Amino acid sequence: MVQSLSEKGKIMEAYTHPLYIQDVAAVAALPLPWEKLAGRTLLLSGATGLIGSCLVDTLMRRNISNGLNCRIVALGRSGERARKRFSQYWDSPLFTFAACDINEPLSLGLKADYVLHLASNTHPLQYATDPVGTIMTNIRGLGNMLEYARGCGSGLRFAFASSNEVYGENRGDVELFDEQYCGYIDCNTLRAGYPESKRCGEALCQAYARQWGLDVVIPRFTRSFGPTLLPSDTKALSQFLRNAVAGENIVLKSEGRQYYSYTYVADAVSGLLHILLLGESGHAYNIADVSCDVTLSDLASAIAGICGTEVVFELPSAVEAAGFSKATKARLDSSRLRALGWKPLFDLHTALVHTIEALR
Repeated sequence: MVQSLSEKGKIMEAYTHPLYIQDVAAVAALPLPWEKLAGRTLLLSGATGLIGSCLVDTLMRRNISNGLNCRIVALGRSGERARKRFSQYWDSPLFTFAACDINEPLSLGLKADYVLHLASNTHPLQYATDPVGTIMTNIRGLGNMLEYARGCGSGLRFAFASSNEVYGENRGDVELFDEQYCGYIDCNTLRAGYPESKRCGEALCQAYARQWGLDVVIPRFTRSFGPTLLPSDTKALSQFLRNAVAGENIVLKSEGRQYYSYTYVADAVSGLLHILLLGESGHAYNIADVSCDVTLSDLASAIAGICGTEVVFELPSAVEAAGFSKATKARLDSSRLRALGWKPLFDLHTALVHTIEALR
């Protein structure tokens, strides 16, 4: 049992909650070809983010419990934030943090075997207030990571964390988006910066694969959540969870008809690991589970039901509205990922309960 930080006179962090630790252990125990990571070096940007931090926890769990001996080099802008988040690994010879801005050329002086670009602005307020940074991290930052990977020589695998937003708006011709689907995006809007830069990022990865022979895989994440949720995250689901945990009513700033795929962070990380270790070079893979597809209003009601609160409606501000996705139906087909042996470990209700209990 992990000792509660509250017992030491401190606020308990969600990622120290026993339920989250249990979920990480479940992913670390999956029957994957972990030997591909044994004795290797894995470099990742966005290490303190929702998915990146859970990936670090999973790999370090495997290092500690199973002697994986995989060295993790975590990149980020804030050493202070990283030290706080990864304090339990800070003195481990298998964990290194490097403070840097990935929008500048990287000079790390090490050879990696796996490079993962997970850094990105990923929520509406960032899209609206930092549109340039959103685009540049997805293109220039990716370019710097790709160049670094190319300099590491042959035998390296690169993963670019893409998004369900590359599909754009549903044309009304399918229920589920497979990896070849392409919907409409109006590029002449502020909100287009995120999906268009993700599309461009995928094209850049394919260009490096063809021109330089780089081994690239592209996990496409859908709307993800979990105990590693960042306090700054302004996605609707994130706001729902914070309101509910605080015992407040859940504020729905639309009619809630949007029908989306959602993924618990532990399942997102297990999907990423399947793609990284088993995926076919050059392919993109959707990480989603249809049992977690739900309308926004039903999602709000489910969270309110768990926490004993209510759902209320409120008009969004102009800044909030500028960052909202225009897609009303975005459900992903995960058949290609399931063919690699992936299946989710958590249903939506369990995932919400674990998240809410940890955030409390």
